[in-house]
Amino acid sequence: MFVQVTDLVKSYGEGDSRTQVLRGISTGIREGTMCAIKGPSGSGKSTFLNCIGGLETPDSGSIVIDGQEIVGLSPAALSEYRRDKLGFVFQFYNLVTDLTIRENIEVCRFLTPRPLDMEALMKTLGIYEHRDKFPSQLSGGQQQRTAIARALVKNPALLLCDEPTGALDSQTSRGILTLLEEVNRLYGTTILIVTHNNAIPQMTHRVIEIRDGQISREYDNDVLIPAAQLQDL
Repeated sequence: MFVQVTDLVKSYGEGDSRTQVLRGISTGIREGTMCAIKGPSGSGKSTFLNCIGGLETPDSGSIVIDGQEIVGLSPAALSEYRRDKLGFVFQFYNLVTDLTIRENIEVCRFLTPRPLDMEALMKTLGIYEHRDKFPSQLSGGQQQRTAIARALVKNPALLLCDEPTGALDSQTSRGILTLLEEVNRLYGTTILIVTHNNAIPQMTHRVIEIRDGQISREYDNDVLIPAAQLQDL
């Protein structure tokens, strides 16, 4: 497995206010696949993603990414892991407001010795003509495309998406999901998508459902519904 998680536990708070968010999660995700991590608000799905991304430190358990154990890494080693292997896409874009679209993408391009061709990437994502604009001059969908380009320009092996369509209307959401489909097909990127939407898991190879900090169900889809055909986004 490209991603192998074993007995993952994560809590917040101390003493009587201590809350266990992840309760011994174990699962695996194959390389080059798309996986939906689904669950209601407060189920622990974003915490699970953040642990995989090295943004949260679990209390116990193991996370192995492409053969590398990341639990217990030093802060410097975690930074190298995030730089070399990961791309992040968040619900609210997190673009630098006083940089142009090109400059927002370039910031991450300089982090790796093996970047993707930035011009070609912007054309693939449909933002090339906006490259000299600032984020405030773009629509939400265009800003999210820029965030995806910024994450992908590093040529990461693993792309983590936390509610990437949560702030978008249904038509724009469909376009972003179609784009993620294309990224998976073109670059072979392993993609994890955290969502509470019931339609998105129909387009992914694997689905992991989390409820109350535990996996309630996980399965592989034998038939995928293309993002362009998803209903109720």
